[in-house]
Amino acid sequence: MAVVTLDYLIIGAGPAGLQLAALLEADGRRDYLVLEGADIPGAFFARYPRHRQLISINKPHTGSDDPEENLRLDWNSLLSDDPTLRFTTYTERYFPDADVMVRYLADFAAKTGAKVRYGSRVTSVSRVDGVFEVQAGETFRARRVVVATGVSRPYLPDVPGLELAEQYADMPVDPRDYLDQKVLIIGKGNSAFETADSLMETTTLIHLAGPSSVRMAWRTHYVGHLRAVNNNFLDTYQLKSANAILDGTVRQITRDDDGYTVTFAFSRADEVTKELRYDRVLACTGFAFDASIFDDSCRPELAIRDRFPAQTAAWESVNIPGLYFAGTISQERDFKRSTNGFIHGFRYAVRALHKILERRYGDTPWPAEKLDATGASITDAIITRVNRTSALWQQFGVLGDVVTVADADARYHEEVPVEYFAQTGLRTADHDYSDAFVVTLEYGPEHDQVDPFDITVSRVAQNVVGQAHDAAYLHPVVRHHRAGQVVATHHLAENLENRWDRPEVHVTPLAAFVDRCLRSVRD
Repeated sequence: MAVVTLDYLIIGAGPAGLQLAALLEADGRRDYLVLEGADIPGAFFARYPRHRQLISINKPHTGSDDPEENLRLDWNSLLSDDPTLRFTTYTERYFPDADVMVRYLADFAAKTGAKVRYGSRVTSVSRVDGVFEVQAGETFRARRVVVATGVSRPYLPDVPGLELAEQYADMPVDPRDYLDQKVLIIGKGNSAFETADSLMETTTLIHLAGPSSVRMAWRTHYVGHLRAVNNNFLDTYQLKSANAILDGTVRQITRDDDGYTVTFAFSRADEVTKELRYDRVLACTGFAFDASIFDDSCRPELAIRDRFPAQTAAWESVNIPGLYFAGTISQERDFKRSTNGFIHGFRYAVRALHKILERRYGDTPWPAEKLDATGASITDAIITRVNRTSALWQQFGVLGDVVTVADADARYHEEVPVEYFAQTGLRTADHDYSDAFVVTLEYGPEHDQVDPFDITVSRVAQNVVGQAHDAAYLHPVVRHHRAGQVVATHHLAENLENRWDRPEVHVTPLAAFVDRCLRSVRD
């Protein structure tokens, strides 16, 4: 019996795979299939995080009945028109239990009708005559493959003896298992601090070690950095309560009958080395993309210490045409700059990927609303959007709205990847525009260099038009593009309530900017 060749084969029924499947279903597409190795969707969350508390916020009570605006404070929902598929209806916990996510994803898969083949673990992917062949108990063929497996293997730095340590994926999570023990945790991310917070009551001491500085998410605005919900350990260190953070490099780990000897080189002491003794060593060093399923015919290039597949602005492999990536592995494009590593970011990236695929393979233009090519009309559309959009809010600097202008014809395109637009544009047969305005929400270029709680540090005054370009906080930025180049930029003044609609502060200056740009087009 001949194997049917699908248009799309999606590997992984986690949040990203389900999001793309739901969009394809809603579009009436039936020529796709999701392959999932586990017997449930979202199996990652059945195991991780190990201590079961998610760090993605969940806020049902916002004071607003606008579902779009509410997604700014709902970091767990996938995108759907079904109001019952809002994660906020499942729990009121601000930091939910991971088991709720497992239940939510099962409901999402069922209610959206996503076509998922469970118990179908992919063992190999090859490419024959331009078509992908995927082995998962049986052979599947597809013109395009979208990998949505997440970061599924532990990332292990090159440290001699690290294999002797207990891995985050396998370590016991019962604090009593570490009673009266000295514990070294290698890593300085959320998994390391989550583990340290869990063990503080039963251990004699805990050291956290790593070569990089601890970076706080509330300062960098990258939510993968240390979150406040996991930072109790910092308090015990700074108040000299038996725990410590070691800044430097683990040179070697050895083990004997009495425990572990760890050779450590201290950054703050010119690489002075010291041998330290511990009862337990835990490796909480993060995860990486597993490329082992790909054979030589379609093995994707890797990037960022081989932790992620290297990708184009369309989330396509840089070296394997037709191989795309979705979900947390798509953060290679904005690593530690925005939010593609997390559901509240990549849900919009997946929606943009769906539009890119339909545009490339289905000859479907990017959806757009027609506007009058006037300063008033364009300004009104921009102001309306920035005051309620969740996509630009969550995917700051990565996704933008694009207003294209061709004579008297203007079109408003929502949620376009900024780098994708810069490379490909949005031209269609009936709209060969000459100019465009790209609208983003962005933090200031040095927003992570200043302690936001230090009142002695000078900050840009809110709602001050002349200083808007120096704003460190999230605010709208509008750039005028011509012939592929940015020729003018306008910053809207930051605002405590995140409302950019004050006439004299936001609307009038933006309208004047747009009018100047339009006059330059017509002159």
